[in-house]
Amino acid sequence: MISTMIEGLIKNGSAVRAMFEEGKKMAAQFGKENVYDFSLGNPSVYPPEEINKEMINVINDTDPNYLHGYMSNAGYPEVREAVAKSLNKRFATNFSGNNILMTVGAAGGLNVILKTLLNPGDEVIVFAPFFGEYKNYIANFGGKIVIVSADIPNFQLKLDEFEQKINKNTKAVIINNPNNPSGVIYSEETIKKLAEILERKQAEFGTSIYLISDEPYRELAYDGEEVPYLTKYYKNTVVGYSFSKSLSLPGERIGYLVMPDELDDAESIIAGAAIANRILGFVNAPALQQLTIAKVLDSKVDVEIYNKNRELLYRKLTEFGYECIKPQGAFYMFIKAPGGDDQAFVQKAKSEHILLVGGTFFACPGYLRLAYCVDYDMIERSLLGFKRLIENA
Repeated sequence: MISTMIEGLIKNGSAVRAMFEEGKKMAAQFGKENVYDFSLGNPSVYPPEEINKEMINVINDTDPNYLHGYMSNAGYPEVREAVAKSLNKRFATNFSGNNILMTVGAAGGLNVILKTLLNPGDEVIVFAPFFGEYKNYIANFGGKIVIVSADIPNFQLKLDEFEQKINKNTKAVIINNPNNPSGVIYSEETIKKLAEILERKQAEFGTSIYLISDEPYRELAYDGEEVPYLTKYYKNTVVGYSFSKSLSLPGERIGYLVMPDELDDAESIIAGAAIANRILGFVNAPALQQLTIAKVLDSKVDVEIYNKNRELLYRKLTEFGYECIKPQGAFYMFIKAPGGDDQAFVQKAKSEHILLVGGTFFACPGYLRLAYCVDYDMIERSLLGFKRLIENA
């Protein structure tokens, strides 16, 4: 018999992945061009051309024993140094390679840092709406998730409720900026207020509370919006990053953790994260991708493609009568479900071959997430279906 935990996860699996699999079945039945899949944040923009070129160069120019052999759990030293230098140049930080741990994507990084920090019963605070897998990542290590309710309809941080929920058992706080699923960017002013609360609570309880900044969408910001770099505002900050969205490489599973020297117990956390990377079974991040990433840290995808999608969807859906805030970042739109029941609307949308994810997965029932990292013409083809759905809601 399998574990009761996994048995429960089979029955109540990821709504995002379930829709992704359903989309493949519907495409086989009705034709790919007749299915409008807004379920998964799978980038439609191609990776920059130089990535494939550099990948080939790495294969051709690197000693095979070095490329394909074991390495330090934290990753190649030269790659970690390159990441640190890039961050220092961009954000006026002062990291070294010792502060960087290369990870198997952002998900791998989050599991590594939670494994490093949590004892059973420790509490981790998250802000709704949030990526639903946080629940599982925290539960993996005996942690208890504490949810701050959504600030509807603006989806900013409810800092008054947040302050009330911090207690002596609070070990960490996860913030996702830009946010999946709302597309909101938390401003510098908001981050400063968050940091002030954490400083006060650390002093009150005599504990260390770590802020984990989950940032796979950092580069996807629109209208000149700035995404604050959190280590500059609160010393007990760990940053998790992934190149899945910024360089359209989700399948390559490559990212990193930043663990500054200013952290309380920094030396132990940095050493512990490298061990956690090993004992969780990752051992190290993919070798080829590490060496390739080190050469393309200044590369970017064309964010204007996503912006064009954002503008079309927001304009047409609000014109039809859907209610939502205009996303500032990432590539998701969070829409109020017509009729109020997100799960019912998700099922109804299938009649128009439109695949969405209900807000319940993000701890925000009554809303719908649309991933607009899709082809522009697919959005255009889907619009009549969206119109019919709200007219018949």
